[in-house]
Amino acid sequence: DAPPILWVRGNLGALRRPMIGVIGARNASSLGLRMARGLSQGLAAAGVTVTAGLARGVDTAAHEATCEAGTVAVMAGGIDVIYPAENRALADRILVSGCLVTEQPPGLEPVARHFPARNRIVSGLSLGVVVIEAAHRSGTLITARFAAEQGREVMAVPGHPIDARASGCNALIRDGATLVRNAADVLAA
Repeated sequence: DAPPILWVRGNLGALRRPMIGVIGARNASSLGLRMARGLSQGLAAAGVTVTAGLARGVDTAAHEATCEAGTVAVMAGGIDVIYPAENRALADRILVSGCLVTEQPPGLEPVARHFPARNRIVSGLSLGVVVIEAAHRSGTLITARFAAEQGREVMAVPGHPIDARASGCNALIRDGATLVRNAADVLAA
């Protein structure tokens, strides 16, 4: 289900390096956001491009941590439609060293069905995805499923068993995903 065309704005050099998707909850905990930042910075320092969906929470933290190194933000709407609007300044910063990518035509506002389609591009561009906080039923797990179907490495950060935001990650690990604690674990995988 490859997109027939991709629209790209920014520095194409970010697309030439190995990529890892860093994805997770929109309502991430402070520990989840800290993990997303630290893990993403470690990957960028190793020459890996971090890819995410420009969503609130984990995606935003991952992009913010890797703006200078170059990050790839895959969007659900047109290349000129930044969603959520609060990430407009972040998108502008991304364009300096990284890029924005979408399969949707310019001017198109994102709707619910565009987000799973976006998720398959995040995983498709990446050698693997790291899930940091995901509820048992979440869009993040859709991306993990796409990654598995595409033959990508699926990795997850474990969480406390009674934290609903960790239930998806813990289930992924139970079902065979690689448990990761830091960027070194991701690079080893």
